[in-house]
Amino acid sequence: MNLRGPEELSQRQGCCSPARSTHETRTPAPAPSLDVRKSPPSAYHEEAVIPSGSFAMGDAHGEGYPADGETPVHQVALESFSIDTTAVTNRMFARFIGETGYRTEAETYGFSAVFHLLVRADRHDILGTATGTPWWITVRGADWAHPGGPNSGWEEVPDHPVVHVSHTDALAYCQWAGRRLPTEAEWEYAARGGLQGQRYAWGNELHGPAGEHLCNIWQGQFPEVNTAEDGHVGTAPVKSFPPNGYGLYEVAGNVWEWCSDWFAPNYYRTSPAANPKGPLLGTSRVMRGGSYLCHDSYCNRYRVAARTANTPDSSTGNCGFRTAGQN
Repeated sequence: MNLRGPEELSQRQGCCSPARSTHETRTPAPAPSLDVRKSPPSAYHEEAVIPSGSFAMGDAHGEGYPADGETPVHQVALESFSIDTTAVTNRMFARFIGETGYRTEAETYGFSAVFHLLVRADRHDILGTATGTPWWITVRGADWAHPGGPNSGWEEVPDHPVVHVSHTDALAYCQWAGRRLPTEAEWEYAARGGLQGQRYAWGNELHGPAGEHLCNIWQGQFPEVNTAEDGHVGTAPVKSFPPNGYGLYEVAGNVWEWCSDWFAPNYYRTSPAANPKGPLLGTSRVMRGGSYLCHDSYCNRYRVAARTANTPDSSTGNCGFRTAGQN
């Protein structure tokens, strides 16, 4: 299926993660909660140190969607930085919550988006669907601690990436941990693992030499049948698949990861050649990496150059984050 029209592109983004404004509910917006104390000793992060260098950023294969702005391919130089080898896990996020009492936006709004095959909630907690993407269910009580809804718990999946975290929530965690979100350029450079111009973090072929799965994405017919040939219907524990050349795990599939940048589809045309940090203003923040819902038949955003975005207050069951070290 080769979808290119504006409506279809919008639906593709909905496959990735719907914006909070698309949910069929009138719950008022909560006040922001960012006043947390930094506590580095409790926030252990396994890091990879990425060497300074330059790389060709963007889609070298002509496979991206025009509305995503993956071109032109352009040379970017970056200073050395450190970045988590994995996404932040439920266990790590639980420590943050326990020490600060922070309430995520999903908790204060009272709902979040859960993929329909993963809902674990009673009927009265099903509030509707995200507009235009009926596979995303608006579930009351779905949040980081209850990823499938009220009848689920993070303790069942402590080493899975935390989900149902908004960009605002990710920043709050970073403030507490003495960390930051990576820029989009840093994320792509680190995700490439030292390879130049390749489709994936490990090369140009989706599967390994023996046909093995190298990432957690959809197999089957979206959105009804996931054969789980890679072993997972939803999220996978971190370090389930081989790391890239820099030691980063799951930079393709599993969960989308927030970056620090505002999103603009034409940014690559004018972005700085050294240490770009994204547009000064915007309405949505960049997300990278794809998720367990990606499949080439409708959304190939698990490629290392692929990008999408969502509003900073949005949260879903397929979006998390990894952090970078302070400069």
